[in-house]
Amino acid sequence: MRVLIIEDEKPASEILVRLLQRYDSNIHIENILESVQKSVEWLQNPLNNVDLIFMDIHLSDGLSFEIFNKVQVNIPVIFTTAYNEYAIQAFKVNSIDYLLKPINYDDLFHSLEKLESLRQNLSSASQRLKLEELNEALLHYRKTYKERFMVKLGERIKSVTTNKIVLFYAEGRTAFILTEKGNRYIIDYKLEELEDMLNPAEFFRISRSFIVNINKIQEVLVHSNSRLKIKPDVEFDREIIVSREKVTAFKSWFNG
Repeated sequence: MRVLIIEDEKPASEILVRLLQRYDSNIHIENILESVQKSVEWLQNPLNNVDLIFMDIHLSDGLSFEIFNKVQVNIPVIFTTAYNEYAIQAFKVNSIDYLLKPINYDDLFHSLEKLESLRQNLSSASQRLKLEELNEALLHYRKTYKERFMVKLGERIKSVTTNKIVLFYAEGRTAFILTEKGNRYIIDYKLEELEDMLNPAEFFRISRSFIVNINKIQEVLVHSNSRLKIKPDVEFDREIIVSREKVTAFKSWFNG
């Protein structure tokens, strides 16, 4: 296996090399890069080819996430960092794991075994791990979605399961739940945060103000300017319009 290490701290890269060699002496370290700029230049070269990237998040010239904005990375990535606040952002790119420093052998071992398990379970005829297949496999392998929300009713706290939620909507900075019984509750999340928490097979953000549940849509109507209007299962006093830029994606999602 050919490995690229993107790490700006020499002691950390040296430890990682030793752990990789312990795992498999046949692993070849193709290069060790310490900056976003050098990483982008290396990855843009079609002659450079690896099977796996270990990537620190804080590099000498910025966050490594900038790399993905400048070059297409079709290679599995294992992030290594001393900070845990970037986990969600890491898994939005083609990351298979997120290791906190100082990295130990057991954590590294489990990450590499996870990659090997994914490789073996993919149906591709190619020996190369395709990004689309990797993301699909990872979705089933690691992703869990929020199944209930806690809401306040005066001095009481109530649990609302997602299968009883018709939609989420925002009014200014405040987000609400609308339930199948027509009840509305304030929740302590932004719609942007909810997108990562909810199962995309069931929930879709149709606009800046609404996330809808596919199981609670009574009908979809053609609206003006090629947009769509959603009628939910319960009475609701606001128009629920699919924004123009979301129409195509919504149709694909709604069609299954």
